[in-house]
Amino acid sequence: MANPNIVTAASVYGRTTLQQVTTTPTAIASNAANSNKVLKINALIVTNVSNNVANITADIFRSGTAAHIARLIPVPPQSSLVVIAKENPFYIVEGDALRLTASANSALDAVCSFEEVG
Repeated sequence: MANPNIVTAASVYGRTTLQQVTTTPTAIASNAANSNKVLKINALIVTNVSNNVANITADIFRSGTAAHIARLIPVPPQSSLVVIAKENPFYIVEGDALRLTASANSALDAVCSFEEVG
């Protein structure tokens, strides 16, 4: 797993990914091994599109281990939650993924904004 020098990056691309969050941990942003890139996560917003409270869990998955950013945070019905904001960005290095899990299928939608630096 390399950690590219972002000062000498040849490219920076703005990316936005969308996900209907399920009860199975699924990557909303992932950085392939040997990509020679780093992902700077700027924002993660989760919206509850159901009429019931649903919980969100977000983790960074590395080498078979999950480190939680948020765990079982309730999102009220028809409301949004800012899980990650521009004021506290972080990096996803090669081989890592930002994953989301919901307490109920089809209850939560997520939008992730990040920069792909390579």
